[in-house]
Amino acid sequence: MGLYATLAAVAPSPVVELNRAAAIGMAEGPAAGLAALDRIDAEALRAYHLLPSARADFLRRLGRRAEAAAEYRAALRLVDNTRERAFLATRLAECEAAD
Repeated sequence: MGLYATLAAVAPSPVVELNRAAAIGMAEGPAAGLAALDRIDAEALRAYHLLPSARADFLRRLGRRAEAAAEYRAALRLVDNTRERAFLATRLAECEAAD
């Protein structure tokens, strides 16, 4: 995570912050990752499917399946890669089945 802080200082961008938040979530847990995502300028990434995808993953890992499903749906509206779409659709189905 220290390297992401350095990268953010040298070349700040919302994508760098998204990647940093993902690293935080993996190292410190999904609640910490979700908190880091909440600090990102979401407007700057409104057309980038990886923001709702990351939020969905952290929410799913926290057991907040209905919220995760909503984020997976948002990501699916934005993604155009067939394999990523299939992955997100599978995760969405898992969340919906758990309700």
